[in-house]
Parts: sequence; C-alpha cells; structure tokens
Amino acid sequence: MDPIAIALCGDVMTGRGVDQVLPHPGDPALREAWIRDARDYVELAEQRSGPIARPVPLDGIWGDALAELEEAAPHARIINLETSVTTSDDFWPGKEIHYRMHPANAGLLTAARIDVCALANNHVLDFGYAGLEETLRTLRALGVGTAGAGADREEALAPARIELPRGAIHVFALGSPSSGVPAAWAARADRPGVAYLASEAGARALAARIERVKRPGDLVIASVHMGSNWGWTVPEEQVRLAHALIEAGADLVHGHSSHHPRPVGLHRGKLVLYGCGDFLNDYEGISGYERYRGDLTLLYLALVDPADGTLVELRATPMQIRQLRPRYATPADRLWLFDTLARISAAAGARMRLGEDGRIHLRPRT
Repeated sequence: MDPIAIALCGDVMTGRGVDQVLPHPGDPALREAWIRDARDYVELAEQRSGPIARPVPLDGIWGDALAELEEAAPHARIINLETSVTTSDDFWPGKEIHYRMHPANAGLLTAARIDVCALANNHVLDFGYAGLEETLRTLRALGVGTAGAGADREEALAPARIELPRGAIHVFALGSPSSGVPAAWAARADRPGVAYLASEAGARALAARIERVKRPGDLVIASVHMGSNWGWTVPEEQVRLAHALIEAGADLVHGHSSHHPRPVGLHRGKLVLYGCGDFLNDYEGISGYERYRGDLTLLYLALVDPADGTLVELRATPMQIRQLRPRYATPADRLWLFDTLARISAAAGARMRLGEDGRIHLRPRT
C-alpha cells in the first residue's frame, strides 16, 4: 500500500497580534504586565520586518505554507491551535498571557483545509469555560475536527477521526503539565476542560482507548503539548512519555509547545516529534532567546506505512516568520536549521540530509 501523507506543524497562535491584522480583529485589550494592547505586537513586528498591509486575508496569513501544502497534497492536515476562539472577556485569573481570536477569523482554518486542531494546550481556556465552549462550537460549525478538549473528560479524551481512502486516522490530543497546562484545566466527569496527561501511567492508560477505535489500516496520532518554551535538550521523562505513547498504540507522536523546533526521534520505527516549534505567532519583534532562532520553523510531512504505522520518510520544509506569516527560508537559514536539527536529533536516532529541494529529509534505516 502507498504511504499515508500527514502534514503537521507546531503551535498556531492566531490570537493577540495575529488576530489584529485579520479581517475581523477582536477586542485588543490585554492584561499583561508590559503590554496592554494587542496592536502593540503588530507594531513590534513592523519595526522588525516592515509595514503589514491590513487586513491580511484569511488565506494570506499562511504565507508560503499554502503553496507547500498544495504541492504535498497530504491525506491529513493537523495543527495545535493555541488560542481560544471567542469574544469572551472572562480572562482566566492568575495567568500572565491570554490568547483569543475572533470567531469571524476562524475561517483561516478552512482556508488552509485543516482537518484537526489539537486543543489540549495552555491557552485554550484563557477566556474561561464560556471561551472554550465558543471555541468548540465555532470549529465544529466550520467542519474542523477537534481533539483534546470538551464538555467533560470523555469528550476531551475522544479522538478526532480523519477518513482515508482505506481506513482512518485517529487523533488523540493531550496536555502535559511540563508545557504549563494548569492542572485546574483538566476535564472531569462533570466539568469541561482538556485531556490532561500527568504521567507515563496516563500514557499507558491510553492503550485501551486506542484499542477500541483502531482497525487494520488505521493510524493513531498522539498530539501532545509538552515541554518548555526554549531549549534543545529533551528531558528523559519526556522521552519516556513519548515512548509510552508509541507502546500504547500510537503510530506518531506530534509534540508541540516549544517556540522553536526540538529533536526528531524514532521509537520502534515510528516518528516522534518532540517539539515542532511555533508556526504562526506574534513574537516577531520580541527580543530574547535569539540563539534559538524562534523565527525559523518547519512544516512537516510524514509519510507513514498504513500497514504497521512505521515511518517511511519525513520531509520538513524550513520557513521563516516574517510580517507575521511563514515564508520560505533563505538558503543560509535553511542550512542553519538543518545543521541544528541534525545535531540535536542525532542522539534520538534520527539521521537527516538536506535535499536539493531545500527540504530536510529523514529516511529510517532499513
């Protein structure tokens, strides 16, 4: 059978400054220590990269990524949507940063033909339970699948399903405390929230749920918000967590939370992305952590064998966020990103090459 092509990226943070350049900007009010107006983040980006003509069309915010996706023609497109989609003003108390996108801008997801949004992250409840309910209602009205958040624990743990020509992809989304997901956000039998993954035992417990839905020819993706914002080293407990998810029946671990790409690994021949890096954000004009090059990101295309879920090939396209949109990276930046990713992934068993097509390739040894 031909491999299944799955397009993946990290955090899509379309709230705050990004929301302000879209056709239907929401209330720009913030409650941050230093910035109180989301439009200030747009000004910082413009100071760095030049004027941004507004409004940016809903498809235009994806920059060069749309052309890349069309060329790849994947069977599935999966992102971590790290924002609340709401007009709620119910700022979650005690949080330093809050993200919200106006529901009228949510069409940017259908413009990119996104199949599933993972929601088990540390911003989906930034505007309370009303904000979460509106987020779920808005995405479902658009026909976009959701995973990792719901009206109760069972709904939050339920996978999204993507139909394939033969079989299906089941996407489970989980939020780890290592990424800052508050324990208070964990969904319960009588309370909305996110699918909270507190330990390896929780990962192993997913096996029964996977067994209930997985049929021959199906694939299972565990989309996990885990790890710190910065740093190339993956702590051992996160490695064990990812491996436990593979051993529970997942065929691919889609990790996110870090603001820059982290190592790529393999376990039992299956792909582990420990941190995909931000794909859309409004950090462009913010200084600090320059050595990690958070402006550089990757659009991942995983080719997976439907017979056993093993990785056939990974292709990652280097991109750079400029004027709040992902653009193709320059040759020098492609080389920097390749050198960095190859170096930090070597210990995880991934051997890469930079192709003449400008993409980073990984083919497991046979």
